[in-house]
Amino acid sequence: MCSIMGWCGSTADIDVFKEGFSRTVSRGPDCSRIVDTGKGLLGFHRLSIMGLTPSGMQPFELDGSFAVCNGELYGFEKERENLRNKGYVFRSDSDCEILLPLYFEYGTEMFAKLDAEFACILYDGETGEYIAARDPIGIRPLYYGYRADGTVLFASEAKNLVGLTDRIMPFPPGHYYKDGRFVRYSDPSSPETVRREGLETACSEIRKLLTEGVKKRLVSDAKVGFLLSGGLDSSLVCAIAARESREPIRTFAIGMREDAIDLKYAREVAAHIGSLHTEVFMTPDDVIASLEEVIHLLGTYDITTIRASIGMYLVCKAIHETTDVRVLLTGEISDELFGYKYTDFAPSPAAFQEEAEKRIRELHMYDVLRADRCISVNSLEARVPFGDLAFVRYVMELDPGMKVNRYGKGKYLLRHAFEGLGLLPDSILWREKAAFSDAVGHSMVDDLKAYAETCYTNAEFEEKRMRYVHARPFTKESLLYREIFEKYYPGQSDMIVDFWMPNRSWEGCDVDDPSARVLSNYGASGK
Repeated sequence: MCSIMGWCGSTADIDVFKEGFSRTVSRGPDCSRIVDTGKGLLGFHRLSIMGLTPSGMQPFELDGSFAVCNGELYGFEKERENLRNKGYVFRSDSDCEILLPLYFEYGTEMFAKLDAEFACILYDGETGEYIAARDPIGIRPLYYGYRADGTVLFASEAKNLVGLTDRIMPFPPGHYYKDGRFVRYSDPSSPETVRREGLETACSEIRKLLTEGVKKRLVSDAKVGFLLSGGLDSSLVCAIAARESREPIRTFAIGMREDAIDLKYAREVAAHIGSLHTEVFMTPDDVIASLEEVIHLLGTYDITTIRASIGMYLVCKAIHETTDVRVLLTGEISDELFGYKYTDFAPSPAAFQEEAEKRIRELHMYDVLRADRCISVNSLEARVPFGDLAFVRYVMELDPGMKVNRYGKGKYLLRHAFEGLGLLPDSILWREKAAFSDAVGHSMVDDLKAYAETCYTNAEFEEKRMRYVHARPFTKESLLYREIFEKYYPGQSDMIVDFWMPNRSWEGCDVDDPSARVLSNYGASGK
């Protein structure tokens, strides 16, 4: 994954910087480096994925300017060749080495040109100023805060900045920071046009763009694996990758030994695509024992995110400890685009679209955060094909009337796009969605709730939850998570806008638990 950090001012304290930066060495355990720009500090922890030689180590320097980047810049080879023709010399095979030449050529207009998942900090040696930017979806993490003297700090994770600034906030996706302000350069959540295309045309384009999104994410100098839940989204990613790969791909699934819904479906997919498949089992003791560590690594108190992270964290831990895989493709972001179980209750196509736009804007605080932290803390890199910018923009522009569930089956466009191709068995392609935190085993969520019940009496729960004004806990489980969060991130609850919950204003969605299991339309999803 890599980790970056910047103290963007001449008052930088190297010892304080080192202590904060050391908290994310697991993101980049291969090598670490800090440079003094003359007006501050830039740090980089490296996880070698592209350009594995020492020459690919950051920060990159060019004519007194410096850059650090945690990212994957797709199709960088063509841009690098264009830059070579303009006289730039490159000393590594790292994709991120093109950033400073791009900045010299295009300034901040460069960010809108990138097809990338990235977070970066640049120091302009000519002007003495810092520029930072983050990809439009927020797949790669970045946080910021200010010192008392007004100096801005940037870092890959909030934990880097705890104690260094009073208020830590996520860097807004699709923005760059320059001259003390944030400027939006891209917003895929708010399409400017509506595509009113026929069903077959739309599905053909969905199939083409998702396939391209998977193919470009298979390019890596380190070994690639796949998280396979047995649900539609991860199964499609794995099936496309298996078809595009010369050798069998490696897939990994996790579940409770007793009642994991997804393990049997993942097994079915693995057999169909011929993958080298590994199953990881977890116990109730594993779940409770990992809870505090998971909340610490996530930097959230959100119920849904924490529940869904435990299985992902444990399977990634097993992958790191027992294999040489270093890159993982996952199935996140499909739900935000094509719908959750609760969006079946959307009162209109316009309401469905509005909810999708909200979810895309907030992704960096929930599912994308989960995937990044669970994978990176285990020294692995996450790649998210459904987050491909061309794919996201196309689906968001489609007529909402096509995307809302009027077919009697959620995510119909995505399913129909791959129907009849033999990529997946029909039993998987048309399977009802199950929430990941439920699918790894219904008992996992029940175990967490039962554990939280032992932590507070009813009176204690009422007294302690009232201490919080923002995102007030509303169950004993949510209070437990909040108290652990505050232990590691005191007073920083604003980093997360609120709890991830179904849209309570819709009929059928006014529930007190974020799990789709409590919705009336869950039905066969849990089987």
